[in-house]
Amino acid sequence: MAHLFRDLSLGQSKREPFKPPPLSAPAPAPSAAAPAAALPSPLGQLDAARLTDADLRLTAFEIFAAACRTSSSKPLAHAHASAAAAAHSDSPPAAHGNASNSPGSPALQRSITSAAASKMKKALGLKSPGSGSGSRRSPGSGSGPGKPKKPVTVGELMRNQMRVPESVDSRVRRALLRISAGQVGRRIESVVVPLELLQQLKNSDFTDQQEYDAWQKRTLKVLEAGLLIYPRVPLDKSNMTAQRLRQIINAAFDRPLETGRNNESMQVLRSAVTSLAARTVDGSLDSCHWADGIPLNLRLYEMLLEACFDVNDETSIVEEFDELMEQIKKTWGILGINQMLHNICFTWVLFHRFVATGQVEMDLLYAADTELAEVAKDAKATKDPEYSKILSSTLTSILGWAEKRLLAYHDTFDRGNIEAMQGIVSLGVVAARILVEDISNEYRRRRKAEVDVARSRIDTYIRSSLRTAFAQRMEKADSSRRASKGHSNPLPVLAILAKDVGELALNEKEIFSPILKKWHPFAAGVAVATLHACYGNELKQFISGLTELTPDAVLVLRAADKLEKDLVQIAVEDSVDCDDGGKAIIREMPPFEAEAAIANLVKAWIKTRIDRLKEWVDRTLQQETWTPQANKEEMAPSAVEVLRIIDETLDAYFQLPIPMHPALLPDLMTGLDKCLQYYVTKAKSGCGSRNTYVPTMPALTRCSVGSKFQGFGKKKDKSPSIQKRNSQVATMNGDKSFGVSQLCLRVNTLQLIWQELEVVEKRVITHLRNSESANTEDFSNGLGKKFELSPPACLEGIQQLCEAVAYKIVFHDLSHVLWDGLYLGEVSSSRIEPFLQELEKYLMIIADTVHERVRTRIITCVMKASFDGFLLVLLAGGPSRAFSKQESPTIEDDFKALKDLFYANGDGLPAELIDKASATARSILPLFRTDTESLIERFRRTTLETYGSSAKSRLPLPATSGQWNPTEPNTILRVLCYRNDEAASKFLKKTYNLPKKL
Repeated sequence: MAHLFRDLSLGQSKREPFKPPPLSAPAPAPSAAAPAAALPSPLGQLDAARLTDADLRLTAFEIFAAACRTSSSKPLAHAHASAAAAAHSDSPPAAHGNASNSPGSPALQRSITSAAASKMKKALGLKSPGSGSGSRRSPGSGSGPGKPKKPVTVGELMRNQMRVPESVDSRVRRALLRISAGQVGRRIESVVVPLELLQQLKNSDFTDQQEYDAWQKRTLKVLEAGLLIYPRVPLDKSNMTAQRLRQIINAAFDRPLETGRNNESMQVLRSAVTSLAARTVDGSLDSCHWADGIPLNLRLYEMLLEACFDVNDETSIVEEFDELMEQIKKTWGILGINQMLHNICFTWVLFHRFVATGQVEMDLLYAADTELAEVAKDAKATKDPEYSKILSSTLTSILGWAEKRLLAYHDTFDRGNIEAMQGIVSLGVVAARILVEDISNEYRRRRKAEVDVARSRIDTYIRSSLRTAFAQRMEKADSSRRASKGHSNPLPVLAILAKDVGELALNEKEIFSPILKKWHPFAAGVAVATLHACYGNELKQFISGLTELTPDAVLVLRAADKLEKDLVQIAVEDSVDCDDGGKAIIREMPPFEAEAAIANLVKAWIKTRIDRLKEWVDRTLQQETWTPQANKEEMAPSAVEVLRIIDETLDAYFQLPIPMHPALLPDLMTGLDKCLQYYVTKAKSGCGSRNTYVPTMPALTRCSVGSKFQGFGKKKDKSPSIQKRNSQVATMNGDKSFGVSQLCLRVNTLQLIWQELEVVEKRVITHLRNSESANTEDFSNGLGKKFELSPPACLEGIQQLCEAVAYKIVFHDLSHVLWDGLYLGEVSSSRIEPFLQELEKYLMIIADTVHERVRTRIITCVMKASFDGFLLVLLAGGPSRAFSKQESPTIEDDFKALKDLFYANGDGLPAELIDKASATARSILPLFRTDTESLIERFRRTTLETYGSSAKSRLPLPATSGQWNPTEPNTILRVLCYRNDEAASKFLKKTYNLPKKL
């Protein structure tokens, strides 16, 4: 019936007498707890031995039974005879004799008191059967009517735990009794148990011949495995005994072996087995080596340790763990196990059971971790190569399983199972540390570098898992983008990704970093640095492809900027206790430069707008006619359009979804300011100025009343400066765009631009107040928010144009009534009235054309130009003009009439303004009514005062300054030059020899 035990699983039996299924029934399927169900055993595979798990389990039970039969019979300290008696009396009889009723070793018959708490379980932190939330009870398990009673001895418990039928148990113990009776005094370690069982058990001990044959084959396979395939001491291929044993075993597989005591085949078998089992490394003769070869011994011992798990609750160890382990350790002599190998095997069994039962029972994980700490101590205490090989294999398996989850722990763990992560990390770190520090030769060579294995592994797990998680988020964001293509304004992928990465970082900080910080002090910092690098790579590619500012670009860059701030904040918080303040982590996070990228794009946007505006100004001003009739708004359409474009540009700028409106506003304002300045410059270009129209002073001469006045612009012998001036005047006079009306429109345009600039500036401040990123100082401080160049350019342009209009009217448009008419010849017949009549017409044009806010300024300029022209006629009117002292009242009356024109009976310019402008003329006119001798004397005195003692011998000819002043020698001399008087003529002839005509 040995085939019935093949592939039996841990989870399908209860702690009760085992009832084997009928022969025809199929073998039960393995449960999740079966050793092969989850992970292959690193303790070694027995592929060459042809032994199933069921074969190994039964062999392990036989070894256990043998070891316990010959061990000490010291009773348990907590066993009570009454409890044992009660348990014995309640036990049902077994088919081949109940273990509790059979004679034998007290070790197998010990009474068990489950109420006593297991010290070993407590040390490992293991729970009682059925007490945990993750416990998995086998079908049909539990207590209730009709259920078998709890085993009362260690032997009976082990039989149930290893799912051995009572009939098999009874048969094995009977055979062991016979063996012990025939070999009194021999230690069990000196007995080859399978060989003795073959000798003692006959086919009559089995249900039928088939069952006996199967048992015999299994026993021979055990001998083959222990002595030929996995011997303790390696076999020489030429070993004749080994060859003979192999022949006997192979023959027995074809035809059952006769096992009688005197049977020749049995004697040959015994001889071969005994010879091979007696081989030792150290030459000792007191033990046999048939089950202590690696990996056979480890796999058998693994079966015994697996039996410690409750068959009714596969996630918990039996209450009687201490007693059970005490008996299991008695197999060490047969199996060649020591404490260090036990620690490795038990660590693996605990770990494997945690994995096989769904990774829900944390007690198993923590127990494995605790046991692994003992393994770590062992690893430092020995460098045995065989031990190291087993240790390396086991730890590699554990570490491989752990790292498969930890290298992508975001896929494995969440808030619900985070407790498991701590245990798995601990297990993985300890395993890695042992592998690196105690097994790796490379580590020992580089030990001086003080490699922090734990920190290094955790660093690897964090970076690997977050890269994986990032890639998943990237794919998810891309899918989300594709799914929303049909919707309006779908978010760009990197904007979605930035939000997801931010959530991932926060999740990391709250859930995983507190656990990982135990092994890596800057776990959160490493995590955010990894995410920063991953997102930064994507962002860098995105930025490199940007050519212009788009809503998507701004969304991505703003999202990136926010993400970076969040990541850096986490890194800084995580590095509070760091010696360098987290500088190392921050150095791993080179800035995204998202704000700089936005700023560069905005600057490019600004430059494009400014360049377009400047091109537009050039093109439009070339087409501008400056015609008042066409411009009902009293300003040029081009100016209206410029201001409209500036408004639109500012509105568009503040609608940009950027976080730095205040910071980049000065760039925009400077650009707009320069464009306006350019417009103003172009608008006044070519219009001339005061100096363009004021004639050059003629050379001094004595008056000649009879001569004919040669007007400026009429003489053939013009000086180069006069030619140049008259050329400019002629050119502008021929261009209709520079007429008085056109010039007035230009004045209006500049005035209205100047006024509008203040409105634009106020609108900018309003925009700033509504800007999300603005601070109080951004709009309280005017720097960068105001036009700096265009307002003064407007004021300068207005003043220049006002003077150009005024002097053009007086010295160019009215030259026929001023230069060619006023006081030419006889004063009485060429007075100022014609000039006043013509000038009044121009003043009417100005009043109708010029904006009221600049009207006074331009009329004031006309008044000053008129006063300058009047004085120029008197003091530099050429040889065709001469004035007598008697004509001074007429001149003064004419000047009063000129002033009255601008006063206009109180409706014109203010009297004080007229008085101020006429002050020079009013101070000079009295010279014309002063007698000649007094003038000559005044001239001598002022010349001496001006030129000093050098003027005593000969009066120098004073230079013409152009600034008329009654105390200035040149002004007095000019009055004398134009004095129609013999005394004046003689003085000038004698002193300067001036000619009478030019």
